[in-house]
Amino acid sequence: MQPDERVSCLKTDLLKSCGTFRVLVGVTGSVAALKLPLLVSQLLQLPGVDVKVVTTEHARHFYNPAEVSVKIYSDKDEWELWTQRSDPVLHIELRRWADLLVIAPLDANTLGKIASGICDNLLTCVVRAWDTSRPLLFCPAMNTAMWQHPITAQQVSKLTEFGYVEIPCIAKKLVCGDEGKGAMAEVSTIVSVVKQYIQKPDESSQQRCASGCTVASAGQIENSHDDLSSK
Repeated sequence: MQPDERVSCLKTDLLKSCGTFRVLVGVTGSVAALKLPLLVSQLLQLPGVDVKVVTTEHARHFYNPAEVSVKIYSDKDEWELWTQRSDPVLHIELRRWADLLVIAPLDANTLGKIASGICDNLLTCVVRAWDTSRPLLFCPAMNTAMWQHPITAQQVSKLTEFGYVEIPCIAKKLVCGDEGKGAMAEVSTIVSVVKQYIQKPDESSQQRCASGCTVASAGQIENSHDDLSSK
C-alpha cells in the first residue's frame, strides 16, 4: 500500500460520528492478553459503542488477530503511516478519536513505563498524550511475586495520582501454576466499569454535535504536525 493510501485508510478508520461512544483498548504482554477477543466482543455488545485496539508487540504473542473483529493498531502502523511533515501522527489521532482508553491487561513492564512517563511504543505514546479529562482505565495483570514487589504499589499509586482508574487484579490460580493475587479482573467486570462511563446515546449525540466534533468526510480529519515521539 502506498503512503497516500495508508493515510486515506487511517482517515476513513477514524471518522467520527454522532451517537457513538469510542473505546480504545490497549493490550500489553501479559498472558491475560489471550482474553482480548472476548473483551472486544463484549464491549461491542454495549449499545452505541465503537472499539479499536492498540497492541504492543509482545502482546501479539498471546492472541489470534483473526479472532478480533475490530481494527488493531501496532507500532508498525505508526511508522508506516508517517512519511512527511504533513502526515497525521497515529498516536495523536487515536487519542483524539477515543472517548475512553482501557488497558487490559496492563503488564508489569508497561505499568513501570507509564508511571515513569516513558513512551517508546504506540500504546505508551497514546497514554503520554492522553487527554486527562477523559477516562483512562487500567487492569494490572502479572505474576503474584511481581505484584507483591514493593515498587508495584508505588507505580499503581502514581497512575491513580494521574487521575487514571484502576480495575484491581484478582486472586486466582495463574496460568504459570502459582496461586495468588495478580490475575487480570474478569472481562465481565471490565465491561461493567466501562459501561458506567457511557453516556446515554441522545446526550452523547447532543454534546458531540454541539461541540462540532462530527466529521462529515475523511478529508476533514485534522493532520497532526506534532513531532513523532522516539520509539
